[in-house]
Parts: sequence; C-alpha cells; structure tokens
Amino acid sequence: MLIEDDEGREMIVAYLNDGDFFGEMAILDESPRSTDVVSLCNIRLLSISAPDFLEALSHDPELQHRLLQLMATRIRYVNVRFQIRNHPPAIKLVRLLVMLAENYGNRNGPIIEIFQIPYQDLADVADITMEEAQKILEKLTKNEWIDIDPSTKTMRLINFKQLLNLANKI
Repeated sequence: MLIEDDEGREMIVAYLNDGDFFGEMAILDESPRSTDVVSLCNIRLLSISAPDFLEALSHDPELQHRLLQLMATRIRYVNVRFQIRNHPPAIKLVRLLVMLAENYGNRNGPIIEIFQIPYQDLADVADITMEEAQKILEKLTKNEWIDIDPSTKTMRLINFKQLLNLANKI
C-alpha cells in the first residue's frame, strides 16, 4: 500500500498477503481513500460494497477482531518505522526483512522464505537508498544470512537468528 508524503513522494506503508484486505478505513470513517495499492504479482480481488461490509462487521465478532488486529499491526509497523528512522541503514533493512518474515514468511525448517521485493521497494520502505540496500543485501548474501533466488522470486532468510539479533540492536 502506498501513500504520498507532504512533499508528494510515494511511501510504502504495508505489504499485503493472501487473505489481507484494504480500503476498510475509507468505509469506517466515510472519507476518501488515503492509500493506493500496487500488486507485485497476479492477484484475485473481491470487492465488497460499504453497506455489505458494515453489515457483515456488525454481525461477525471474528471479523471485528480480525479488523482490529490488522489495524493494530499497521499502527505498530508505522511506529517501528518512526522509532528506527535515525538508525544505521543495515539495521533498518534487516528490521524490515525480519518484519516481513514474521508477518508473511513461509518457514521451511530453520529457513524462512519471503517474496523477493524489488531493491528499490525495500529501500523505500526501509528509508534508505537503493545503493545502500544493494550493498547490505550483497553483504548478507556473502555472509550466508540470506539467499536470493530470482527464478522463484523468493528471498530465503537462511540465518534468521543472526538477522533477528541484528534487528534487535535498536
């Protein structure tokens, strides 16, 4: 999901996965939507009208709970980005990889696979330059902490424990 900052620059605020939803804020506060959504792969969308969504929400406590969980997760994510804005680029990027792994990763034994996000998008989300992102990812690959497989469009977090240790140095 993308928003524009005060200077008109796009900023990625969330990555969505299977079963995730968006657009709920515009329905809940009856305001124009505040974000754009860009897909990195083929997707199937289900559009629900505002009245139908509100009706379902009023009768389904599980849906209410899921919505609250999602909104809390998104607020925490923005909060973390705010907290780490002055940290070194490597910590910003590794923190992002850990967050992506924890929220969207597929565990295969000790290895966690995530969708390979373009370097520019990773840099934008981590609030670093693309050159910094490339250099950091190359170093993580050389140290065998990650492995990028362009053929499957996945990034494998091989040494998640080390990544987690580095991410927690904030």
